[in-house]
Amino acid sequence: MSKGNKMFPIWLITIAVVVASTQAQPEANFQCKTENATCRSITEYTNPNTTTLKEIATLFGIKHYLDFLGANNLPTNTQNSYKVSPNTVIKVPFPCKCNNGTGKSNHVPKYKIKPGDGLDAIARTRFAGLVKYQQIQTANKIVDANNITAGDTIWIPLPCSCDKVDGNSVMHYAHIVESGSSIDSIAQEYGTTQLSLLTINGIKDPKTLEAGQLLDVPLPVCNSSVKSDSIDFPLLVPNGTYFYTANQCVKCKCDSINNFMLQCEPSNQKPINNWSVCPSARCSASVLIGNTTSTDSCNRTVCDYSGYTSSNISTVLVTQNACAVTPSSGGGDSDSGASRSILNGWVWNKLLVLIHSLLFFVYLL
Repeated sequence: MSKGNKMFPIWLITIAVVVASTQAQPEANFQCKTENATCRSITEYTNPNTTTLKEIATLFGIKHYLDFLGANNLPTNTQNSYKVSPNTVIKVPFPCKCNNGTGKSNHVPKYKIKPGDGLDAIARTRFAGLVKYQQIQTANKIVDANNITAGDTIWIPLPCSCDKVDGNSVMHYAHIVESGSSIDSIAQEYGTTQLSLLTINGIKDPKTLEAGQLLDVPLPVCNSSVKSDSIDFPLLVPNGTYFYTANQCVKCKCDSINNFMLQCEPSNQKPINNWSVCPSARCSASVLIGNTTSTDSCNRTVCDYSGYTSSNISTVLVTQNACAVTPSSGGGDSDSGASRSILNGWVWNKLLVLIHSLLFFVYLL
C-alpha cells in the first residue's frame, strides 16, 4: 500500500470526529412553573443569507411591527424593507404561555408548508434550529414526520418562560450559544449571573456548554408602576429596548442608566384595536405621563404610567432615585460554581479528541 493510500483513513477519521463534535443538540424545554401564565418573550434569530425585517416579521407572525423595532432598539421610522446582513442576530418578540411545567409560544408562529419542505429542514433551516422537528411533530400531532402536505399550516412551538428568577421579574430570551462562549461570558453580556444561567437551564457542569445549544437567558427588566389589574401586566421591558403599550398610545423604554426605572411617555402614534383616539394620559391638567414635577439632589417626582383598561389609561405620581447606582457584578458571582477559566473549554475538549485520533493513525503509518 502506498503512503498516499495510507493517508485516507486519517482523513476519514478526522471527518468522523468533526461530525461527532457537532452532533445535534437535544430539545430545549424552558421551565415555566406557573400554570397558564402568559407573558412576552424573546428569541434570537439569524439567517445565513441577506434578508429584510419584513421577511423575518412575516416568518414569525409578528402582528405589531413597532414591537419588533423596539425589541431591537431600532428607530421607530425604520422601514420593513430594511436589509439584515447574513448571520446578524435579530431579536424576535412573541407571546408565551406556560402549561405542564414548560413554556411555548402561544400558538405562533404559524408556518405554511411549501413543496419540498421536510419537518427537519423547517426546524433547522427556516427557524434556525430554535426548535427540533420532533417538537413540531408533537405540537401538531403529526403521525409521520416524513409525510407532511404542502399547503398545510403548522404551529412552530418556540421555547419560552414566564417564571421569575431569584424573585425578580425578567424577560426570558432564547439564545443560541456561539462557538467560544462560556456561561461566564454570556452572563456578563446579558446582565445576569452565572448561577442563574446554570440553575434555570439545569446545567450541572458549565464546561458541558456547547455551540448550538439553546440557552434560557433571563434578561433584567425595568421596574414599573403598572398595576396587577392592568391589561399589560406584567409589563416586561428589558434593558436597551422600548415597547408600545396601551393600544400603542404609550411608549415605554428601559435603560440601565436610569437605575432600571421604566420611562414612559405619550407615543404620538395612531392607536390600535378599538380606540379611535388615545385617552387622556395625565396626572393633572398640566402634567402628562413622563413629566417631572419636582427634583432635589437625588430624587425626582414623575408622572408615571400605571396601566390601562378597555377605556382609559392610568397614571400615578412616583418618586424616583435620579442618582447613579453602582451596578451589580452581573456574571461575577464567586459562588456560582462556574470557573472563569472555562472560556472555550468545550472547544479544547473537541480538539483533544481530534488530535488523539490523528496521532494514533499517524503512529500506524
